[in-house]
Amino acid sequence: MGEFIINGDAGCPTLVLAHGAGAGMESDFMNYVATELAQKGLRVIRFNFLYMQQQLLTGTRRPPDRAPKLLAHYSDVLDRLALPSPYFIGGKSMGGRMATVLATQHAVAGVVVFGYPFHALGKPEKVRVDHFPELKSPVLVCQGERDTMGNVNDVAQYRLAENMSIEWYADGDHDLKPRKSSGLSHEQHLQAAVTRVSQFIHETTAS
Repeated sequence: MGEFIINGDAGCPTLVLAHGAGAGMESDFMNYVATELAQKGLRVIRFNFLYMQQQLLTGTRRPPDRAPKLLAHYSDVLDRLALPSPYFIGGKSMGGRMATVLATQHAVAGVVVFGYPFHALGKPEKVRVDHFPELKSPVLVCQGERDTMGNVNDVAQYRLAENMSIEWYADGDHDLKPRKSSGLSHEQHLQAAVTRVSQFIHETTAS
């Protein structure tokens, strides 16, 4: 397997997309989102963090590296890709959180997050929003209403970045998946999120 997976054509607006803590760049979620975004005229580049590379090599599950190491690797990926501006960064959960931190250090066109981990799982007091005031780029967060790391009620209490918008998905969990009783489907939410992200990137690029 190569270091990167690229969906979409060169010349399209580019999004570098990082995976979440528990599954790598080829997870069902990442595959779906990257493939669908490419269908909407975007170029999506995926990569695995170092701990995930090791996990795939050894077959032994590993915990994520600490934030400084994750950030250093993400930054190195951007340096090696040497993308022309403007480009976007983002990710699923942990990967999205790292992208928002990186956006305070790199000049990026915007940031996209699927399921931002506003607080640690089961620890609502461990809030992860301290760097938000430093964000200069526009940020779009696609969040499930009952996300266990930041539901509607949790997020209402936080001070968000001025240029951060949150798109809420009814009854969605951390993967945007609703319960059957909601009458909604996971694919509906994923399609809506992909459409919203595509609009965000195309509009930001055009402005």
